[in-house]
This record gives sequence, structure tokens and C-alpha cells, in this order.
Amino acid sequence: MFRPAAPGDGLVFVRTDHPNSPIAARLSSASLFDYATTLSAGGISIGTVEHVLSAAAGEGLDNCRIEVDGPEIPILDGSALPFVRLFHAAGFERQEERVRPITLDREVEVSRGDRSVRYVPDGSGLTISYEIDFPHPVVGKQELTVAIRPEEYSARIAPARTFGFARDVEALRARGLARGGNLHNAVVLDETGVASGPLRFRDEFVRHKILDLVGDLALLGAPLAGRIFARKAGHALHIEFARALELARSTPGLRPAADVRQERTVNE
Repeated sequence: MFRPAAPGDGLVFVRTDHPNSPIAARLSSASLFDYATTLSAGGISIGTVEHVLSAAAGEGLDNCRIEVDGPEIPILDGSALPFVRLFHAAGFERQEERVRPITLDREVEVSRGDRSVRYVPDGSGLTISYEIDFPHPVVGKQELTVAIRPEEYSARIAPARTFGFARDVEALRARGLARGGNLHNAVVLDETGVASGPLRFRDEFVRHKILDLVGDLALLGAPLAGRIFARKAGHALHIEFARALELARSTPGLRPAADVRQERTVNE
């Protein structure tokens, strides 16, 4: 359930079984981030938040109360597209507050071996370049650069589904993750090909990595302007990178962002 929120409230998760324990979609709430991103506050957790956060960030949704019955956001079809469609079905409401994107005046980079995420200042919006390389005949090396704008996001990124290997499914379920996962809501790879039907894009895998990164960066609490170059990263490195950006943001050296707009929430 998506409900309007007041200007400045941001994106907030509320479990209906714990209605008095809201969990803000902020980096301070990030607790687990290996196969998915989990937020926690006051002893209450909500898992697999990255797809709905990605949809919100990709569509420019600033304030929303996201209510869910249980400890995990439904996986739906494994992409952000169902959430984008729900937002558009409800419609958006422009609010009185103005939002100014985060733009730093210097580069920020985190890396772990051959995995890295780097930020380069650019005040004209957010552009993400992502590279992956999986030793699998269907995946292999994929690269894509996308400007994160609502039209581009909804057409090129939101439909890309999460992916994984059949051999990992039982391990995920043993940890309480992907409990609703099946061949209809993820791209499942066996040793030689795709076990779950046709791909939506030939490079659906790298598109979904961009989707995940957009969702994890939503935890900054404001849109980011600049260019990001990511290589072979994942949720843990995304969160580490976002925390490095937040640290850089808290020190002198912010540039004025060119794009200032009104905040948006969903209609009732």
C-alpha cells in the first residue's frame, strides 16, 4: 500500500504488524545488504527494499508511506516495473517544498579488488555506467550507460528482473530471503542457459544492476546529480559507496545543483 506523505517526510516503510515502528529509507537504517538490501529500526526489519526504492527514485517520488504486511517487500515479477505502474495508476502530486539534488565538487570512489564504484561531479542529472562480468555463457561481460530520467528509467531499467543461479536458491531460502521466488519472478540461470524463459533484454543483467544501484542510492534521502561508474559491484559495495558520498556531503565542498524541482508524493 502506497500512501501520500507530507513534504520532507521522505520514503518511509511501515509494517502493518508493527504500525508504530516506521523505518525511514535512509542509510542509517541499512543493516544487511548481500543478496538484497534490508532496513532496520527499533528492532524491526523490512527486507528486499531496493526495487521499490529504485522505482521511487527513478520516477522522482520524494515522499511516500510504504505499508507492507510482513518482513519483506513482495518480489512481484522481480523488477521495478510493477511499482512504477502502481505509482502512475495513483498519479503524482506536486508539493510546495523544493528539492535540490546532491552534487559534490570532487570524485568519490570505493573499491574492493576488481570491484568498484566511482562518482564524478556533473550537475546535469544522474548518469550511471555499469559493467558486469559473470563467467556464464548467457551473461558474460555487459556494459551499459543510462541517464536516470523518468522516461528512460521506466522504459530501459524498470523492466529488468533480478537474476540468480539455480544452485543458490535453497541457500537464499534457508536465510529467509527470496521466499516468494520462482521461475516467474526472476531470471534463473542453470549451468548452460536461462531456465526461466526468454529475457526481456539481451543485457537484462546489467540493467538490473543499475536498477539495484538506483534503489540503494535512494537511501541518501535526496536525488544525486553526477556520473557514476560501477564495475562488478553489488548491494554491499553500493551501500559502502553511498556512505562515502554521505560523508563527503557532510564536509565543505558542495556544488550548487542545476536542477531544482518541487517534491512529489503519490495521490491518495
